[in-house]
Amino acid sequence: MALLDLLGKRWALRILWELRDAPLTFRALQDACDGVSPSVLNSRLKSLKDALFVETTADGYGLTPLGAELQEKFGGLSQWSEKWATSLT
Repeated sequence: MALLDLLGKRWALRILWELRDAPLTFRALQDACDGVSPSVLNSRLKSLKDALFVETTADGYGLTPLGAELQEKFGGLSQWSEKWATSLT
C-alpha cells in the first residue's frame, strides 16, 4: 500500500515517466511535467528520493537502479493500456 500511496500522489508517476530516458535538470523536469509548480515538484522529488527511486546526479535528477526497475515494470502496463485505449475507440 505504501508504494501505491506514493505513486498515487499527483505528479509522482509523471516525474518517473519523464526520467525514463535520461536525467533532467529541475527546470527541464518542470517543463516536461507541463509546468508543475516548483513546490510540488520539490515535494515529489523528495518523496521519490526518500523511496530510493530518484537520485540527484551531475546532470540533474535521474532514476536509481531501483527506479529503473520500477520503470521496467510499467512496460507491461503501458502495453496493456494502449490495447485498452484502442478497444475504447
